[in-house]
Amino acid sequence: MLNTKPQTTARDAQHEAHSLKHIKFSNPDITAKGEQRAVVALTQLRTLWFNTGSLCNITCKNCYMESSPTNDELAYLSAREVGDYLDEISTGDWRVEEIAFTGGEPFMNNDLPAMIEDALARGYRVLVLTNALKPLHHKRPNLLAIKERFGDALTLRISIDHYSQAKHEYIRGENTWAPMIENLRWLAENGFNLSVAGRSVWDESDETARRGYQTLFKAERIPVDAHNMASMVIFPEMDVTKDVPEITIHCWDILGVAPTSIMCSTSRMVIKRKGASSPVVTPCTLLPHDPQFELGSKLSQCSRVVKLNHPHCARFCVLGGASCSAI
Repeated sequence: MLNTKPQTTARDAQHEAHSLKHIKFSNPDITAKGEQRAVVALTQLRTLWFNTGSLCNITCKNCYMESSPTNDELAYLSAREVGDYLDEISTGDWRVEEIAFTGGEPFMNNDLPAMIEDALARGYRVLVLTNALKPLHHKRPNLLAIKERFGDALTLRISIDHYSQAKHEYIRGENTWAPMIENLRWLAENGFNLSVAGRSVWDESDETARRGYQTLFKAERIPVDAHNMASMVIFPEMDVTKDVPEITIHCWDILGVAPTSIMCSTSRMVIKRKGASSPVVTPCTLLPHDPQFELGSKLSQCSRVVKLNHPHCARFCVLGGASCSAI
């Protein structure tokens, strides 16, 4: 008997893959292949992030936040608005351990020192992500006062995109290396808790990268252990032009990954959109621009499950195994 079933050709398969790519992440519940999308429940809110605003003093290549000197889509948060959320934590059954600040460049927000002090005064550990350039330099007196009052409860995570000046400046632009190193030295000399964030955009192994960073830290007398995963994080590259698989409910077992290991199981982030009357809560640091991930204006509204309906969920968290938190 003749086989009348049409044969699938390589061109057919390519066309199908192309079609799937364009309908991926379009349905919050079902993947492009018709499978049930994975979700992550909030198990315990351990880290509350604040995006202090999307403005940055530099424009980096492939910044997943699209931060720049002109991007003000996320407005500056005020110290009062941050304080309102800290008040809500204190009046609810939350077990938050860490308050973290990101941007944009957080030190461009003039209220940042007051925000840091408020969080530290309430007994939280504080993490600030920074490029350690001019905005931080201008806040040195504030940082010294905070260090004098609160000691080691504050950690600054410095972005160093490669351990060589040439590759770091390829990402961040000319004349960004020397002032970063100078401010990093100053922070080290004054006893601040430091960690470093690198990027895996380069074609080199994790071990090679860590050896390179360790050589840099030794030369500059920076007390960071590049082989300690908590002190030196190397984030997976967030290339939005590359295709990425959707995460289904079956992927947890296939990949050997637990939903409780994903960042949105223990964190939330507060943002304020340009022109908005009040901030809103989102699941994590990666998804501030997509309105479908807004959870409400109060922490009391942020407990519902997060549907992994974004390429960043797969690329950074599930497949990349990364988390922005320090705990």
